[in-house]
Amino acid sequence: MTQATLIPMGTLTARIGEMIEVGDGPKGKRISVDVPEITLEGDGLSASLAINDAADWLTLSGPDDQLGTLDVRFTLRTDDGAFIYVEYGGRADMRTNLIVSTPTFQTGDERYLWLNTVQAIGAGKFNPDTGILVYQLYRVDVVEA
Repeated sequence: MTQATLIPMGTLTARIGEMIEVGDGPKGKRISVDVPEITLEGDGLSASLAINDAADWLTLSGPDDQLGTLDVRFTLRTDDGAFIYVEYGGRADMRTNLIVSTPTFQTGDERYLWLNTVQAIGAGKFNPDTGILVYQLYRVDVVEA
């Protein structure tokens, strides 16, 4: 039998920018969201958005568009110059602004190769008044019990 443990990893903070509603499609209402600022702090890692490549493709579905499905991608630059590509999917409760995400990381920098093996979980809350989204990130460790 296997079990999973969540290990605190850090805090990811994003400022949400302009939102463009593309409209209803076969999967639901599509919204493209600009993300002009991101920081990640914790677990021996301090990074911010490397270039203006961050975006969130949000799809709304369900009764009254209450379920948000995330598709997010961006590149971070660490304070010591490494590049880390991050992507995640997830679900958002549009009534409560609570979000769960599943980040993975890609890097070729030897100092951060450990990130390539991490499956993370993000527990987030979006504040629509400030445009700030804050995730607490957790590394998922799977072991045999």
